[in-house]
Amino acid sequence: MTVDDRFRIRETGAVGPVPPGYSVFPTPDGVLLEGPDGGRLLYARTGPGSLPGVPPAEARAEGSSGYSSARPDQQVDMVIVDAAQRPEVIGELRRSGVIGVTTAVVAVGGDHRVRSPAEFARRARLWGALMPGDGQALSCPPAVWPESRPHGPHRTLVTGGARSGKSTEAELRLMAEPRVLYAATGPVPDPVEDPEWADRVDRHVRRRPWWWRTEQTTDLAAVLKRSRGAVLVDCLGTWLTWVMGEAGLWEEAPPPGAEDRVEAAVHGLLEAWRETQAYVVAVTNEVGAGVVPATRAGRLFRDHLGRLNQWVAAESEEVVLVTAGRVMEFP
Repeated sequence: MTVDDRFRIRETGAVGPVPPGYSVFPTPDGVLLEGPDGGRLLYARTGPGSLPGVPPAEARAEGSSGYSSARPDQQVDMVIVDAAQRPEVIGELRRSGVIGVTTAVVAVGGDHRVRSPAEFARRARLWGALMPGDGQALSCPPAVWPESRPHGPHRTLVTGGARSGKSTEAELRLMAEPRVLYAATGPVPDPVEDPEWADRVDRHVRRRPWWWRTEQTTDLAAVLKRSRGAVLVDCLGTWLTWVMGEAGLWEEAPPPGAEDRVEAAVHGLLEAWRETQAYVVAVTNEVGAGVVPATRAGRLFRDHLGRLNQWVAAESEEVVLVTAGRVMEFP
C-alpha cells in the first residue's frame, strides 16, 4: 500500500525509509501508521490475534451507546484488512476496541481467492467494510463511508440442501461481529457412541473464530429472547427433529396431543424470532423440491419443516438460498 505517494507499507512494516512526520511501528494487531495530521491507520495482520480470555471492548452495560466521547487508546481511524484470507480479523479488532464506530474498515484481497468482484462486494457489505477498486486513492478517514452492517434486531434465514454450503454462508455473515453465540441444536457429540458425528462437530468448531461462544441447546426460544449481539442458529431442521421426537410423532401410533405439542413449540419459537433484539442468522434445510418421501416419518418431517421455513421466512428481513456454494438473495 502506498501512503501519500511517498512511501509504502506492508504487513511486515515500512518499505524503505519513513519520511519525517510519519511514524510506522509494529503492534500485536498489525502495522500502525500515524500521519502528520494525527490520523491513525492500521495495516491489519493476517495471522491469529489476541489469546482467548481477553474481555471484549464492546461488552458495555445494556442500554449504553456505542458513541462515546471517550475514544479508546487502541482505536484507529482506518483499518486495512485482507478480508479474503481472514475476514474474522474484523471481528477480532472490533472485539478488542481497535475498530470502533468511527473507524473505517477497508476490505482488500478481492482476487482469485474470491470468485468475483460482485461476491467480494457482497461480503464487504455484510461486514460493514469499504471495497476500494484497484489503484483507488482513499483519505484517512475516507470521504465515503462504508454502508452500515446489519445490527439487531435483524433476522436472516439461510436455507439450502445437504452439503450446499449453507452453514459456511451463515458463518461468513457473522465473521465481522465482535460477539457471537453459536446455538447448536444437534445432539451433544459422543466420540464413543458416534465417532463420525463427533468428528463432524469438531471440524465445525475448529473452523469458527475462537471468541465465538457455543451453546448446545434445544431451547431456541429462550436463547432468542435473552440474547443481544449476534446469534447463529444451526439448524432449525435439527431442532424440529428433536421437538417432533419429544412429542412422540416418530412413533407408529403417536400419543394424543402430539401434533398440538409440536404446534405449541413452533409457535413459541416464532414468537421469540419475531421479538428478538439480536442479529440472528438461522440455518435450515430446504425440503421437498418435488420428491415425495417414501416413509411416513419423511413425509411428516417434510411437511412440518416446510411450513416452519415459510413462517420463519415471513418474519425475516433477509432470506437466502445456498446451492453448490452459490448464494441467491430474495427480496
